[in-house]
Amino acid sequence: MKVSELLNPTLREVPAEAEVVSHQLMLRAGFIRKVAGGIYTYLPLGWRVIRKIEQIIREEMDARGGQELMMPIIQPAEIWRETGRWDVYGPEMFRLKDRHNREFCLGPTHEELITDLVRAEVRSYKQLPLLLYQIQNKYRDERRPRFGLMRGREFIMKDLYSFDRDPESCQISYRKMYEAYERVFSRCGLNFRAVEADAGAIGGSGGTHEFMVLADSGEAEVVFCSECSYAANVEKAECLPRPVRAEGEIKCQPEGDNKVYTPECRTIEQVADFLKVKKSSLIKTLMYKGDDKYLLVLVRGDREVNEIKVNNALGPFINLRLATTEEVEELLNCQPGFVGPVGIPSDILIAADLEVPEMKAAVCGANEKDYHLVNVRCGQDFMPRVVHDLRLVTPNDPCPQCGAKLQEARGIEVGQVFNLGTKYSEALKATYLDEKGKEQVCHMGCYGIGVSRTMAAAIEQNYDENGIIWPMAIAPYHCIIVPVSLKDEQVVSTAEQLYRELKDIGVETVYDDRDERPGVKFKDADLVGYPLRVTIGAKALAQGKVELFHRKTGTVELVEVDKISSLVKSIVDSSLNQ
Repeated sequence: MKVSELLNPTLREVPAEAEVVSHQLMLRAGFIRKVAGGIYTYLPLGWRVIRKIEQIIREEMDARGGQELMMPIIQPAEIWRETGRWDVYGPEMFRLKDRHNREFCLGPTHEELITDLVRAEVRSYKQLPLLLYQIQNKYRDERRPRFGLMRGREFIMKDLYSFDRDPESCQISYRKMYEAYERVFSRCGLNFRAVEADAGAIGGSGGTHEFMVLADSGEAEVVFCSECSYAANVEKAECLPRPVRAEGEIKCQPEGDNKVYTPECRTIEQVADFLKVKKSSLIKTLMYKGDDKYLLVLVRGDREVNEIKVNNALGPFINLRLATTEEVEELLNCQPGFVGPVGIPSDILIAADLEVPEMKAAVCGANEKDYHLVNVRCGQDFMPRVVHDLRLVTPNDPCPQCGAKLQEARGIEVGQVFNLGTKYSEALKATYLDEKGKEQVCHMGCYGIGVSRTMAAAIEQNYDENGIIWPMAIAPYHCIIVPVSLKDEQVVSTAEQLYRELKDIGVETVYDDRDERPGVKFKDADLVGYPLRVTIGAKALAQGKVELFHRKTGTVELVEVDKISSLVKSIVDSSLNQ
């Protein structure tokens, strides 16, 4: 491809709308253009990257027995109602009606549709296992689309669904896809970690892992152990109780009265300062409403509630939220900030984190404005109905597998694998006949990769002040040839000869034939991020040499003209075969 013929409108200034590096660079390098909030057009170079990621995915899926198909984007509401997810999925689902007033959605995911297909077509155990996948657009009405391709309303995704006879064979499929994902992201040249995660709206009880590209700009927080293989999203990470040294009882006046006056002390920090105790001596009490139920969640004062753990332990709820000030006042006759677990009506469920029963002489709200209770003991002054891990993990917490300290990092989720069990196959009656002719329910797995998000994540991990540094496997082109002057016939003829040679031996090459200053060409090449740049100038050419620039390392070497093509080919092949 000649640059003069390429639709590659580069920008010198950083667009004001772009918050993260990948968004800025994809706009500046001419990879995407915005159509509306969270909706983008992929320009030729961006689309080449997408197609390369897709090809790597296809190769790894096919190598493990995956069969590609294509399902419709528009899905009927009836099938979603069969699984109960029409209402659960909430406002993120794009909903529409046809001229006959029938309800449909734009597919945010395809569990229902693929299960409907299998229940209609699979009859016998001899047809299993099945690994069926597609690569297509998905649609989710994000409240606030942001970060370019990271969180959009329309995005490209690979989703594969496995159908197996039993939990054991389903686990084999799960492992196949786990290993395939490791290959996909390794081949894409990414630094990533697989972490335990929460299943979210997809559901299932068989476990799930997220594949996280590690980057400072990542929205997700992950923890990992440097001593063993444990890694998890903070929403999922298990928390072991960490005891703290008891401070002893607080002396009260009159003696024996454990209710103390704490004027205008509504926060953990204010109460701890007023009573001169550590935050770890306080019980943080938060009132939640899960659908139509009220519950109190208790954690130590220096901890934060993990609402996903609360939902999993006490729900699941369609809608879990903090109770409003009005709701707290109506139920407990006090304001938030003074709520505590002592004397709570029996119809309000009390759930305590694992550390709360370990607390001695704790401080909590007295359910009365400007008052707190001191020297409170779980099991004596109040009795939680549920004791469970309900808090967010923090760095230096003990690893639940080996006890070493956990470390923290940020990541961009690019893929997730789910063991769904029979969640969808039972609801939709996807069954098969076993060897004895007995009807059995299929066991399912679901495996997604955000294709467009993977492109953005690759940039977040590979850039410098000059632009993108593409890994060779997903670079739009492997090499760019830059003649310094179009007025020098020998420079031009050498550039054109090398361009033909590289193309003929299978190196994806761009030839910058524009009548521009060398500095402009170099800046554009760095911005776009071509892994290799061959610069042809009169001075080096007089010595029979050209300049080879390595974008990743910034190194430059002079190479003889008759050896440059084979060297470039060798570098490309070596990188692609890693």
